[in-house]
Amino acid sequence: MMSYHAAAAAEERLFSWRRGADIAGVIAGWAWFILAGGGGLGLIILRGPWPLTHGWFAMFSGLALWPVTAWASKKYLGVALLFWVRLGVAALFILAGRLALLFLWPPAR
Repeated sequence: MMSYHAAAAAEERLFSWRRGADIAGVIAGWAWFILAGGGGLGLIILRGPWPLTHGWFAMFSGLALWPVTAWASKKYLGVALLFWVRLGVAALFILAGRLALLFLWPPAR
């Protein structure tokens, strides 16, 4: 039988802040993948692949934050991608898309 301290330590591991943050990060990654990645792909399908502002930046932002990207990177490349790094890359893709829309390919008026 487990002692009280071992049982308390096991319970703490199951319900820790770290575990909750990990779960929230996975949910946020999947949600962003579906919203930004799916929306970007939808724009590419509906409006065509050119100019690059038609969904490419949003799609790559969704792929950057997708939890499967982190899993595949760790499994096949041996590189662990932290959530904060993937979040930063996803934000940079969105920022780059907005800047390209402002300066390179302004929408026709």
